Formats: sequence, C-alpha cells, structure tokens
Amino acid sequence: MLAEQPRKPDATTAMQQLIVAVRNDFPFNESEANICGINCIGCPKKLLEIVDTELCDWQVKLEHGDVPKLGEISRLAKLCKNVRRGLKRNGVVS
Repeated sequence: MLAEQPRKPDATTAMQQLIVAVRNDFPFNESEANICGINCIGCPKKLLEIVDTELCDWQVKLEHGDVPKLGEISRLAKLCKNVRRGLKRNGVVS
C-alpha cells in the first residue's frame, strides 16, 4: 500500500502562505537607517516598498474573494526571490 501523498494547497491558500512567509522573512519594520547603507547595490528601501505594495494588493484581493492563478503566484514568488537576492547583496537579510 502506498503512503498517502500530502495534498497541495489550493491557489488561495498557497498565496496566503507565500504572503506570510515573505512578511516573516523580509525586514519591513526595520528603520530606514538599518536598511539603507552607504553603498547600495539597488535600493533596498525601494525593493521592500515594491514587495510590500504587491503583498498588500494581494491581501486585499484575497479578502475580496479573488482567486489567484498559478502564474500570479509564480510571478509574486519570483519577484520576492529576486528582491531577497538584492537585499542579501546589501546585507539586509542573511
């Protein structure tokens, strides 16, 4: 008998999980002094603002019952991955 495979979350749950994971990982509540350095490679503050805007937009859409498409989840995940890379380059996240 095969072990039962865990079910994949539906699109709404997947988007909610992505939002929670990014909110827990990125330093949205840090002061500007802790985010902005002397030498920036890309502006970490602006990168965080872009991601925060996207996350807030999706939170509102989910509250109104919108169901994200797989491509929209992938696009947001890719944006967050790229922003995380930029934040890491600037020493904002480890």
